[in-house]
Amino acid sequence: MTEMDLLLWARGPGLTIATIIMVGGTLVRLLEIFLMGRKANLAAARGSATAGGLGTMIRRSIPDAGTFKRSTFTIVAGYIFHIGLFIIIFLFIPHILLFKSTLGVSWPGLPSNVVDATTVITIIALVAVLVHRLLDPVLRLLSEFNDYLVWFLTILPLITGWMAFNRIGMTGPSLLAMHILSVELLMVLFPFTKLSHAFTIWIARWYNGAIAGYKGVQS
Repeated sequence: MTEMDLLLWARGPGLTIATIIMVGGTLVRLLEIFLMGRKANLAAARGSATAGGLGTMIRRSIPDAGTFKRSTFTIVAGYIFHIGLFIIIFLFIPHILLFKSTLGVSWPGLPSNVVDATTVITIIALVAVLVHRLLDPVLRLLSEFNDYLVWFLTILPLITGWMAFNRIGMTGPSLLAMHILSVELLMVLFPFTKLSHAFTIWIARWYNGAIAGYKGVQS
């Protein structure tokens, strides 16, 4: 298989397979959660479940002063690489063109040099997170293979994308193929790893907040 054959496969059948697995696996994961159901609440409502759910989703996204003081590095680094990932995925013009070709929608993007700098910052933040995890005795003890796998799946597309953008190491088609394949690897494993928290975290926050809101307390 030539480098062009690999690139065409990655952009065609490979992307189709990865999308089917990611979407199907995520739907199954969500169905498992929703089909678990919950017992009917027989107590009289003392507040709004909807307001409680929405409020908790918002409040849990903003750390309180105590949590920020105890875990400053984790919170700051987490915000940096999550915001960085958002910018890279949704505001890089080639990615926007891909969304347009597949979904038929587009939006303004950022200059390539801004996204390039953001990628470097995001990679540094992820490396710092790994070093912190390895050096902190409690985090190291609590960490499992899944945690390191998720870190690897997250940083690999960033590194291959940065290399492809800057034409480092290999020819353009090979670099682009490696980048696309690394993204597809992330997509395939997305539903089966902690990466799925991108969806489940909002369900959990809503659920906890709705229960608390129904009882008239804040979650």
